[in-house]
Amino acid sequence: MPPRRSSSVPQTPVEEFYYQGKASFENLVALANYQERINDARKIVWRDRGEPVVQLPTLRACLVHAGKGGARSAYLAFSIRVSFNLFLLLIKLRRVPRARWFSLVRDAIFGNDCFQFASMMGTFAALYKFLLNALPLLFPVKPPPLLPVDRDDDNEDGSAFPSGATTPGIHMKHREPPQLSLSAQAQMALIRKRTRRWHSTVAGAISGGLALMCETRGRRVAFAQQIFVRGLQGTYNTYSEKWGISIPYGAVLVFSLACGQIMYAFFLRPDTLPPAYNNWILAASKASPDAFALNIQAVQEHTIDLHALGKLISRPDVTPSNLAQLRSLRARVLAGETDIPYYAPCYALHADNNFCTASLFFRFLEVARWMLPIYSALHFLPTLLFRWKSLRKDPLRVLARGTVGSLRSSTFLGMFVVICQSVFCIKHQTYERIMALPPSSLVRQLLPQALIDILLHKRTWWLSGFLTGLALLIEDQRRRAELAMYVLPKGLESLWIAARGRGYVAHTGNWGESVLAAVGMGMVMTIYQNDPQHLSGLVRRILYQFIGPN
Repeated sequence: MPPRRSSSVPQTPVEEFYYQGKASFENLVALANYQERINDARKIVWRDRGEPVVQLPTLRACLVHAGKGGARSAYLAFSIRVSFNLFLLLIKLRRVPRARWFSLVRDAIFGNDCFQFASMMGTFAALYKFLLNALPLLFPVKPPPLLPVDRDDDNEDGSAFPSGATTPGIHMKHREPPQLSLSAQAQMALIRKRTRRWHSTVAGAISGGLALMCETRGRRVAFAQQIFVRGLQGTYNTYSEKWGISIPYGAVLVFSLACGQIMYAFFLRPDTLPPAYNNWILAASKASPDAFALNIQAVQEHTIDLHALGKLISRPDVTPSNLAQLRSLRARVLAGETDIPYYAPCYALHADNNFCTASLFFRFLEVARWMLPIYSALHFLPTLLFRWKSLRKDPLRVLARGTVGSLRSSTFLGMFVVICQSVFCIKHQTYERIMALPPSSLVRQLLPQALIDILLHKRTWWLSGFLTGLALLIEDQRRRAELAMYVLPKGLESLWIAARGRGYVAHTGNWGESVLAAVGMGMVMTIYQNDPQHLSGLVRRILYQFIGPN
């Protein structure tokens, strides 16, 4: 190519057009190279939908691919954990002295929990990627015989598998490939990896069980439980579609069953719940801890805890009417009377209010206002992390949806507490009013004492938790399954501990969490690799960012 002439020499129009076009082309090439480098850097942080499957012909290539994927997943997990810690820190930072701000921010960024979470997710991604891509090389799949079809009917990826049902020897008319959305294309890309189902099962089980050991013992239980219930959810969705099973309000039913066991454990067997979760329920109830301590000993041992009763009497917010009844109860216990109610009465549960209905109203407002900042974080944080493009495209709509969702979730938890306390008060008030009737009254004659005593039976505490599931109807339908999957592990854990105490199941030792995570992750990754549409949208998006197509 001849060198460009000096500016002092006049140029013809053709030469001027040539040099301008050459400069524009070079600028476009430079811009394209710059944009490509930007996209490559962005993919390190965030994976685009519809990413193609990587073809790995050797074990060495599988090892390199797994190492890169593990490092990327570790970096992504570290960033998410740091962002979550900082977001929660901003909520409570105004209540912390300024002298502690630096140490709190430092721990939120460089704390052990960030590095442990990153090592767990990085180990899981690296092991899973290596095993999933290495198993087909070690145990190759024999391709099925091809049907004699017209080349016009080949799939868009160039394979010879027919796109629909065909008859051997009969040529079909040419059909245009279907126009799919990005999410559908991503799903099709996931199922393009033609491997046996047991490959993803083994890879998920081994990587999930070993990766969980990177976390602390206290967090292993929570991760293993969530992984297991997600596997159960995906398995149920798969076979319910295969067998045509449909349960109306299934998420509400699962939520109610789990809450029945959780609230039974909270009222009578708090030792079967994790201490942190039990304390959270206690804080959400907005009732005195001494009232629940009084109730546990009264129902389980038929004795009144005078220490807890004394602490209730000394509370500054007790109304005069309730204070008189609490003192009367203590006097009756000290006098040795036998007709004492062996449960926490209403004036002990809501000692700050004389009336059950008024107490329910103020309890609802208190719980909803207390949970609003927490649910706001849970609604807006996924938007900032996973739906950033939607937020930039239509910020008002996204923010309005997050605000409405936060209000609905706060209302849901407020109604949860109201329903549980309503059952508590209704059954005790009914029992007290029936027993206050004279024995010669019509109600006492028609109702045998055994039927009246059912109101105080231990199983009724399970009913109070089961009915709280009705509060889930307030929540958005898309969030009901997520909430059901959140409480289900806690209910199963409480049931397992209670059954273990009675000798129905054996102890699992130090390997119980890893085994549970291995079983759950085997189910999850089998469905993710073969039928990803049966997993929840949140689980699909998280796994796609950490794992990708393969």
